[in-house]
Amino acid sequence: MISMTSRDFLEMPIADLIISSEKVAHVQLGNNAEHALLVLTKTGYSSIPVLDAGYRLQGLLSMRMITESILGLDHIEYEKLDNIKVNDIMETKVATLNINDKFQKALDLVINHAFLCVVDDEERFVGIMTRRVILKQLKKHIYQFNA
Repeated sequence: MISMTSRDFLEMPIADLIISSEKVAHVQLGNNAEHALLVLTKTGYSSIPVLDAGYRLQGLLSMRMITESILGLDHIEYEKLDNIKVNDIMETKVATLNINDKFQKALDLVINHAFLCVVDDEERFVGIMTRRVILKQLKKHIYQFNA
């Protein structure tokens, strides 16, 4: 049975738990794969958000997507990186949270994702919520509940 404190916990707004967009590496539509590869390599992230000029979330891009786009039959074709656009290889089906969502939705979605992009009502990117932050909050709640 879920206690009242657990219900309150699951209904907690996510707004205070996100990493702000200003602190999150991203690329924009129209950037080439070489630029995206540099961003991914420098940050060490496995994937990054893709935004349009209005800062609206358009998709995610990963190292795997870039690598697959330059694989030839018998070698990696690095020379293609400059001509491949981010929007041609990104994933557009992205699990997202709205800034007004509750913790339970984040908990449900993060099972299959290392992080979730958070958007406002106009689909503008406001940040990410990481699996790490969600697990830390869950751990904190469990320890408080058992104390």
